[in-house]
Amino acid sequence: MTQHHDSIIIESMLTEELRQRAKRHASLSDPHRLGIVDELAISDRSPSELAETLGLRSNLLAHHLQVLEDVGLVIRNPSHGDRRRRYLRLRRAALGELSKPFGLKAKGVLFVCTANSARSQLAAGAWNQRHQVRAESAGTHPADRVHPQAVAAAKRLGIDLKDARPHPLTPIDPEADVLVVTVCDRAHEDFAKANRIGLLHWSIPDPAEVGTDEAFAQAATEILDRVDELVPCVSSNPD
Repeated sequence: MTQHHDSIIIESMLTEELRQRAKRHASLSDPHRLGIVDELAISDRSPSELAETLGLRSNLLAHHLQVLEDVGLVIRNPSHGDRRRRYLRLRRAALGELSKPFGLKAKGVLFVCTANSARSQLAAGAWNQRHQVRAESAGTHPADRVHPQAVAAAKRLGIDLKDARPHPLTPIDPEADVLVVTVCDRAHEDFAKANRIGLLHWSIPDPAEVGTDEAFAQAATEILDRVDELVPCVSSNPD
């Protein structure tokens, strides 16, 4: 009796998993939703950015986003810059094998946040451990030093930031083939005002606003996950 009961439970669980997978497949049957997924595959976007990039009316975009959110492919996070904004993020774990492989070529990578004291430093440090293309970091309003809790969080993950120093963001030559990744909503929104093209964005809350070791550890872990997602998408662009 118990064995039969267990088999029914297992069968039920498998059926529910298949149903969820089927719903996710079905959600991608529309070309507009595939376009949204492709756009979010390597960069978080606000709804207005998606609407402009994909040429969709706001009401049509809202419909497609709701379908993708209902099946767990897309989540919304509030901006930690302009609190009225929301950023959309693709849940790669839910997407699984359906994600489109991207091939980006770059001679360098630049991670940018506001103070260049935590998130962008962590991202550059993690990147340089994993990729031959060199990464630097900069801040739109750099602090005087790298945050001690960021140095400690990095050390726990095997990243050495003890000699790192914040650097101001300087003009970027559009011909330099530098892949720019903002890891701060405020920095991204400053870039957006300048209509910068080719910018990638990771919407990561500023751990310094919370100030706890846990906040810095969480930010560092998320940054490492995002770096690991992007690393296989980027290859060197030789002269």
